[in-house]
Amino acid sequence: MITDPISDMFVRIRNSNAKLHEKVDIPFSKMKMEIAKILKEEGYISNYKNIEDRKQGILRVYLKYTAANKAVLQGIKRVSKSSLRIYKSYEDMPKTVGGLGVTIVSTSKGLMSDRQARKQKIGGEVVGYVW
Repeated sequence: MITDPISDMFVRIRNSNAKLHEKVDIPFSKMKMEIAKILKEEGYISNYKNIEDRKQGILRVYLKYTAANKAVLQGIKRVSKSSLRIYKSYEDMPKTVGGLGVTIVSTSKGLMSDRQARKQKIGGEVVGYVW
């Protein structure tokens, strides 16, 4: 049993990215699909899709690389854990790598990037950093 499914997702993506795999399969959940949606909107992955099976389902994430075969996604880190939740207001929202990366935030209006949260003036739980 996995105690923190979001951390498991981040580790699977990080490991597959390091080995230059084309895709990675992750057990499906709605929150993981929303994270994949943010990663696609921000340009860190090429695509994702939900594959139905007779159990939980699979979220297949297609990783993105440059023409020189270098990973677009340089790093992904879980911030708020089940043992220690980190909450920030929109004014105190951290900028990842000086604003070049993305902070994923869980708000009352769903998961969104730090830019969207600042624009809508909503704070929330800091899920992770992507750069």
